[in-house]
Formats: sequence, structure tokens, C-alpha cells
Amino acid sequence: MMVEIYDAFISCNQQVATDSRNIIKNDIFFALKGPNFNGNSYAKKALDLGAKFAVIDEKKYYIEGKTFLVKDVLSTLQDLALFHKKKFNTPTIGITGTNGKTTTKELIGSVLKSKYNILITKGNLNNHIGVPLTILKLKKEHDIAIIEMGASKIGDIKELSEIALPNYALITNIGKAHLEGFGNIKNIQKTKLELYKYVIKNKGQIIVNSDDDFLLKSIPNHIKTITYGHSNSDFNGKITKENPYLELSIQYLKSEKIITTNLIGSYNLNNILAAVCFGKVFNVELEKIFQSISKYEPSNNRSQFIKSKYNQIIADCYNANPTSTLAALKSFINTNFEKKLVILGDMLELGKQEEKEHQQIVHYLKKNNLNAILVGKCYQKSKNDFICFEKTEFLLDYLQNKNFRNHLVLLKGSRGIKLESIINQNIL
Repeated sequence: MMVEIYDAFISCNQQVATDSRNIIKNDIFFALKGPNFNGNSYAKKALDLGAKFAVIDEKKYYIEGKTFLVKDVLSTLQDLALFHKKKFNTPTIGITGTNGKTTTKELIGSVLKSKYNILITKGNLNNHIGVPLTILKLKKEHDIAIIEMGASKIGDIKELSEIALPNYALITNIGKAHLEGFGNIKNIQKTKLELYKYVIKNKGQIIVNSDDDFLLKSIPNHIKTITYGHSNSDFNGKITKENPYLELSIQYLKSEKIITTNLIGSYNLNNILAAVCFGKVFNVELEKIFQSISKYEPSNNRSQFIKSKYNQIIADCYNANPTSTLAALKSFINTNFEKKLVILGDMLELGKQEEKEHQQIVHYLKKNNLNAILVGKCYQKSKNDFICFEKTEFLLDYLQNKNFRNHLVLLKGSRGIKLESIINQNIL
């Protein structure tokens, strides 16, 4: 059956669809299921809209000559991606980590595409569906594949590694996130290290932050590595200016280079250094590496610097967890600006640690005398003296009436809190 589905996939020019609303002529439609939908019931619609084939797992939706009836559509999608990946020897970079993986992936992509034709994960399509969909876009003209891998429970990275087959690994860091699924930090560590285990087993190469003792000690001596960090690494870096964009000094061997960036936040130093390392691994000229990093501009509310009519805004509200929130606050404290305002939204998916982790952030705000506004039910439950709103929509009215002017504003929160609506509606 897999050979037949693969032949159909190739005849569809590798066009895969999982949403009947986005059908392009000659797609192969995979009828995935979710908590609130059954893709099988949309298979005929997808075919009527121009899909060439549909993969289903419920017999009553079978259409002779148009559908493939399988045991499980999701497993078939994943198996198809693996079947496809095995037909190539494309060097593949696997990237995971608690924070910074999407920005780091984009920086690496920016560096490598200066010399190569790359396949790269779009946005944060980094889960058990997004990774196979990315792999299925791989073609013979691609020189390198850059695959981002996300995890919310034990085993996720092992599963994704066995689909993407990476031979280069980067774990940006390991911190507190998705505790609802993981339970504790040890389970997060175990899961992230599944990427190392796969690459080590297959005699690949690891790029690692030498300032991270835990990650460094997790790599056997016989594995080829390239290191980055603040000192005693293959590539060393330090921040020379932060006003608000980062200016860096990067040292390699006996040379030093000052580069300017469009990135904000001291936490981005390591993301940049990781990208430099991958440029070196793939023999990109150093000057091209630095030029690519200098030209890179973040998007999607990931450490974006926005000048509004009245204020300057650091939009970092695509995602939030205790580790990334503390990193954002520490960086914000170090920025030189007369009037500052922090707007924090709840950090979601923390499970039983929810109350404790939000309270610790509140303590940090108070300890550092930060002018802050909090949004979300979790912050509302915490013990604090800050202005707090249950939802962002309630905050909007308050901000309109307060007329904040000439402030540097940090927006940090989980995507579900929708702090980006403050920007979209030009409130600040």
C-alpha cells in the first residue's frame, strides 16, 4: 500500500493537503482527525474541489479509484514522510529546545541560503504533523534540510527524529515549558536529549553551547562537535551594544568581527552564535555568514522591535514559559530607557506548576521595581499588587484611557492571551 500511496504522492507533484478549505488542484488529501473534527467526512469535498486522491481510515468514505483506505491516516502521513526521506542523502539539521528554536532556525536558514538551496520548516510547524509535512516537500534540488522539532510530552523528539533522520543536532537550551505534558524538568531534559541520542547513534555532528554544562556533559567524547559560548569555545561572542538592537563581537580563532543586527534581547546572542557555527560547518564564507545575520529581521511577534506613533514596543508575545519570560525581563531591565512598561500575559500549559511559576514571575517583577500590567487568570490568582486583567480585551480599554507616551513597552505572554491585539489595534 505504501508504494501505491507514494506513487500517488509523486503524481500529485508532492502537493499535500490536510485542510479541505485549502485545496489546490491535484493535491493528495490526508483526512486527519482532531478532537473536534473528522477529516474523513471532508474527503469527498476535497476531491470535488480538485484533489487528485484522498487518504482515509473509515470505510464508509471510500471512493473507488480516488481514495486509499488505511488503518490510521496520521501514521500513514508519518510513514510516507519517512519513506520519502530515505530516498535522499540530504544533510539534515534537527533543532529543538525550550526557547529560541524558531529564531535560531530562521537565522541558520538565513546563513545557509546565502550559498545553498535549503528546505526549512515554515513558521513553527514543528510537531507530529508539521515535521512530516515539511519532509514531504523535500526535493532533489535541496542541498540541506533544516527541521525544527517541538515537544510537549516524553517521546516526541524521538518520534520526530525517526521521521526527519537528522545528522546534525542543536538543542538551544532546556527549561520549563509544557509542564502540563511533561510533569517535571527531568522529563523535559530526557525528551530533548532524544535528538542527541539519535544523532550520536548515527555518528552525526552536534553543535552545542559550551556554557551549558548539562548539554555539554550529555555528549560523548567521540562525537564531533562545534561549540559556541562566551569563552573557550570555537566561536565566542559578547554583546557590545544593546540600544535596543544587539551589536556583537564574535571571535573565531584569532580574528574578531563586530556585527550589527536587527535583533533585540541579550538571549539572542546564543541563537546568533549557533547560526554562525552552522555556517562554518557547511563552509559558508565568514563574511557571508555575518552579512546574512546582519540582514535578518524577526517576524511574527518574536522579539520584534516596533516603533508606534507614541511608544517603542518589544513584541515577544508568540509564546511564553517561565524560562523565556525571565530571560525577556532580564534583558529588558538592562535596556537604557527612561520610561518602561512591562505587560505580561499568562504562561500556559504549566499544569500543576502553574501557580508556583506565575508567583515567581510576580516576585521577580516586584524585586526589580518594574512597572507592570498582568493579563490572564493565572496572574489574577497570584498574590500581587499590580494592575491585572482577566483578558486582553479588558486591558485594551484601560490602555486607551491611560494614554501611555514615550515608553519602552515589553509584551510577553503565551499566544492564547492574544497580547498582539494591542499592536494590531494601535493602542500603544
